[in-house]
Amino acid sequence: MTIAVTGATGQLGRLVIEKLKAKLPADQIVALVRSPEKAADLGVTARAADYNKPETLEPALAGIDTVLLISGNEIGQRATQHANVIAAAKAAGVARIVYTSLLHADTSVLSLAEEHLATEAALAASGLKTVILRNGWYTENYLASVGPALANGAFYGAAGEGKISSASRADYADAAVAVLTTDAYDGQVLELSGDSAYTLSELAAELSRQSGKDVPYVDLSEADYAKGLEGAGLPAPMAAAYASFDTGAKTGALYDTGTTLSTLIGHPTTPLSAAMAAAL
Repeated sequence: MTIAVTGATGQLGRLVIEKLKAKLPADQIVALVRSPEKAADLGVTARAADYNKPETLEPALAGIDTVLLISGNEIGQRATQHANVIAAAKAAGVARIVYTSLLHADTSVLSLAEEHLATEAALAASGLKTVILRNGWYTENYLASVGPALANGAFYGAAGEGKISSASRADYADAAVAVLTTDAYDGQVLELSGDSAYTLSELAAELSRQSGKDVPYVDLSEADYAKGLEGAGLPAPMAAAYASFDTGAKTGALYDTGTTLSTLIGHPTTPLSAAMAAAL
């Protein structure tokens, strides 16, 4: 079996490569990256592959049995980018694609869902074996704001009291490895989320407890939160998107009660308290 991981120098990709190396010989793992020189520290073969350059993809996928297609980070371009990878994989004789989608992509109100659904449809039409990992929110998405929250004396958001069933990137990487190294999940769509949920008020309380500082949660309107993010340096379209994700959380888009993820990886998902300690 030869497994290729796209976006291998990204935060999730690096974790997957590391965990795959603990289970498979390094010569069975290929990192697909735009700049192979940046993957030298991964300890596996690196091949040049650019989602936006279809001509690089088929050669990069030569001899590959299974591909982990980690969704790109260029919102608005991902459906086309992923379609390029799927077409190249089929042409190169790849047997199976595992794709990182979005929790409840078929019913989600998040703007992210549309491109994920388009990719899932392209995979279904490809004729290849597939596994869809519908990943819930990464806890790190919120913990990235811990530093600014401590500096500002408040944790800002627009999620109200919406519950968030997040898990750590390491948990989702474990899930990817579990699926990549067996064919037991072929044809399945797996809804993956953390074992427990929290609100942003509870996150702020945990931050206050562990830091010893009073950091309350301040709930804003979507428009005001977007304006604040833009003022902090985010481009306007990205600020608007991030604010809309919080609004989605308010209506339950990031909440799930399933335990498919912990069952798949064979251990409980990382609790918020442990993830917060690591972030601090």
